[in-house]
Amino acid sequence: MTEMTDIDIEQYKITEEPYYRPVGDEVERYEAAWEVRMPVMLKGPTGCGKSRFVEYMAWKLGRPLITVACNEDMTAADLVGRFLLDVNGTRWQDGPLTIAARIGAICYLDEVVEARQDTTVVIHPLTDHRRELPLEKKGELVKAHPDFQLVISYNPGYQSLMKDLKQSTKQRFGAMSFDYPSADVETEIVAHEAGVDEATARKLVQVAERSRNLKGHGLDEGMSTRLLIYAGQLISKGIEPTAACQMALIEPLTDDPDMRDTLEAAVQTFFGEA
Repeated sequence: MTEMTDIDIEQYKITEEPYYRPVGDEVERYEAAWEVRMPVMLKGPTGCGKSRFVEYMAWKLGRPLITVACNEDMTAADLVGRFLLDVNGTRWQDGPLTIAARIGAICYLDEVVEARQDTTVVIHPLTDHRRELPLEKKGELVKAHPDFQLVISYNPGYQSLMKDLKQSTKQRFGAMSFDYPSADVETEIVAHEAGVDEATARKLVQVAERSRNLKGHGLDEGMSTRLLIYAGQLISKGIEPTAACQMALIEPLTDDPDMRDTLEAAVQTFFGEA
């Protein structure tokens, strides 16, 4: 059995303040949700700041944060734990969800719809009045620590009907919608995170806005704030802006030659004279 004393809580603490630029009252709303331990669902496009927001809130609240990057191969055992064999025989090893429930951490399941539906149902008992996690293989019922909170995220605009959350799961969460920030705010974020001047950051944001207008017209997703920061970081290290945009913005986004030409034209519009 994993005892509380065996878990190093400090390894899950965020010791330095993550940079997060609020765009509305999302900080206050999350704080209220945490006060009542409401499970929270964050919805929004890739790279718009959902994960950074969770990190910031964990730091602000002084709570440990355990993040799980969900994928289609993830099993329920990957979340809750399993028996392992070692030189001393069989021992139980808690999974990240169980550890979070024991120590009162925020457990963040990133892109939860990537996990199989038969896996995500294991979170249900933790998201209602029971706040408990049955470890059926071990014969233990874990009562969640009073400070435990579950947070999930996904991109609703990028999911097929075959990859969506069940209503029985959705209706266990309060939800907050995220999107790319306004041009001025996004410029501020890119300049701060990438270490470039405001003028360069604004050009990157303008390129991104062009790409986002193409969503559904040849692109599944527009350029994320994360990609803009990558491009800015390359520029700050001396890479020529159009080359930086090619590497960080265009190549990761599409393999379609016509769409790449369109995006390259947008980059030339704003950086061609550099």
